[in-house]
Amino acid sequence: MAKQDYYQTLGVERGADAAALKSAYRKMAMKYHPDRNPGDADAERRFKEVSEAYEVLKDDQKRAAYDQYGHAAFDGAGQAGGAGVDFSSTFADMFDDLFGELGGRSRGRGGQRRGGDLRYNLEISLEDAFKGKQTKVRVPTAVVCESCTGSGSADGAQPSACPTCGGTGKLRAQQGFFTIERTCATCGGAGRVIRDPCRSCGGSGRVQRDKTLQVQIPPGVEDGTRIRLSGEGEAGLRGAPPGDLYIFLAVKPHRVFQREGVTILCRVPIPMTTAALGGAIEVPTIDGARARVTIPAGTQSGHQFRLKGKGMVPMRGQGRGDMIVQATIETPVNLSAKQKELLKEFDKAGKHTSPESEGFFAKVKDLWNDLRE
Repeated sequence: MAKQDYYQTLGVERGADAAALKSAYRKMAMKYHPDRNPGDADAERRFKEVSEAYEVLKDDQKRAAYDQYGHAAFDGAGQAGGAGVDFSSTFADMFDDLFGELGGRSRGRGGQRRGGDLRYNLEISLEDAFKGKQTKVRVPTAVVCESCTGSGSADGAQPSACPTCGGTGKLRAQQGFFTIERTCATCGGAGRVIRDPCRSCGGSGRVQRDKTLQVQIPPGVEDGTRIRLSGEGEAGLRGAPPGDLYIFLAVKPHRVFQREGVTILCRVPIPMTTAALGGAIEVPTIDGARARVTIPAGTQSGHQFRLKGKGMVPMRGQGRGDMIVQATIETPVNLSAKQKELLKEFDKAGKHTSPESEGFFAKVKDLWNDLRE
């Protein structure tokens, strides 16, 4: 029976790059692996075929020989110009990708399974971000079982070697010309088992509880800042090291201020009369104090006043940023009859009091004249 084309075996085009080849091989190998198809001779055959195809095509020299001579390039003791097909190297390259999910979580010394990391989302105010804050958080997590002090054993006895794997935490199986190593299902890779499991935790050495922790939020934190509390995640199985807790901070929008790095922006409405005649206003600052801002006569909407050192503190560093006060000139509303009359008199008497609008409409007039010509 003639061999199928290696590219067809992997389901890729002849010009496929290394990434496409690897992805195709991983998908096919996962599908046909004997562990996932026990007793299926056809699946085992297909697994060998895709492994052989990938071993050749992943190597530039072997691939070039195959592209030129086809399967004949490897006839005769499986060699062509000294380029043999070594399936063991293919399997070694892909072992972690194929079976990492079967091996469970990463383990510490002696096969101990480290506790999981936890995430906690914490919302704070802009004032808290400025000053810093110490607060408490309540986190549902796995903690060390008090009944067995984390050992998992009801009588306090030490775990014994797993009878299935002999204490190695791994099992080896022969699959054709492969030797496959897997995590032991009996002990979960720990290599040791509990003879008399603790009734409170079922032998895991940990139970579910809510844990209250103190969290110190440093001054100057920004939205999205992550704080790591080492060892405050889930307790590990049977005395294994705990995971970590990550606090993700979200700064709530402020009703008055906007933040841009260490700069605070505050938009302030100013009465038309104050903007025209000049005056002074008081504005709040992020530290809870007040600042006096002098408004020059003729201030226009959008004009910005910079208050040095009135902004945020940097998370790392010294000093403070600035505060920007942006003027928004407010047009009067709900005018009385007298006020309307006074404004009409002002309008009749005033000349060249609005240079910006006068300049704009002068340009518009010139534009219209140009269009008529």
